[in-house]
Amino acid sequence: MHDPADDPTTRKHTDEPGRLAEAGYQHVDGGQAAAATIDWWSRSAAEYLADHGEQLGAADFRWCPEGLREADAHLLGDLAQLRRAQVLEVGAGAAQCSRWLRAQGVAALASEPAAGMVAAAAQLDAATGIEVPMVQADARSLPLATGSMDVVFTAFGALSFVPDPQQVHAEVARVLRPGGRWVFSVTHPLRWAFPDDPTSAGLTAHRSYFDRRPYAETDTEGRVLYAEFHRTLADHVRDVVGAGLTITGMVEPEWPAENTTVWGGWGPERGALLPGTLIVTTELR
Repeated sequence: MHDPADDPTTRKHTDEPGRLAEAGYQHVDGGQAAAATIDWWSRSAAEYLADHGEQLGAADFRWCPEGLREADAHLLGDLAQLRRAQVLEVGAGAAQCSRWLRAQGVAALASEPAAGMVAAAAQLDAATGIEVPMVQADARSLPLATGSMDVVFTAFGALSFVPDPQQVHAEVARVLRPGGRWVFSVTHPLRWAFPDDPTSAGLTAHRSYFDRRPYAETDTEGRVLYAEFHRTLADHVRDVVGAGLTITGMVEPEWPAENTTVWGGWGPERGALLPGTLIVTTELR
């Protein structure tokens, strides 16, 4: 989850090559954007974890900034079942969720394309004493055998950072066994119509929900540095169904009164009125 310092429609200019010059909703080359975003996550891994490591925990499984935990939600299934399953996390970042699963006796494997995040995961392994087997791989091309997994999941990983999320769903469907489960959380599609502001200033829609231009940051030469891609709710449904998966549930976590944390555009003030996260549970037909 990217945390722009201000409204993403703001333009930022600098004369230094390779540095951020413009940020906003704009058409970009999808392939270039996806590669650049992986590089951004790799370079920013240490800073991101310094900012959010306390909220994420080193071995905790939070689905979203609202704070919904797998220990309470059981969206992957009960632990007794999971301990007999092969579980994969895609877009794992530093693998905090997989590390929690490993601590519960679940054979979780993590995949992540950003080398900096893979390195950060190894550091957390050493710090916690909980080792997560990890492969550096794009979720659109997993180095795993067809039908080798029982459960695949991602918490705000992979899907928002590629122009072709349908390829992620298709690849997940390929590695799942029949009856296998795929669960993912993303920024709630409705949020794309509103400014990235967690206060009451973020409660007025300022762009069309149907505007699918990605949020992108570019440098002085027009090269993409970072991008996130918008999918409407119908787009998500179409992508999932098109991959041969069946939607079994949707969760829109409410903001809990005890959560006072502000995380980018997520926070208690706006969270009391608007959803910030969508979690979708699916099964392979």
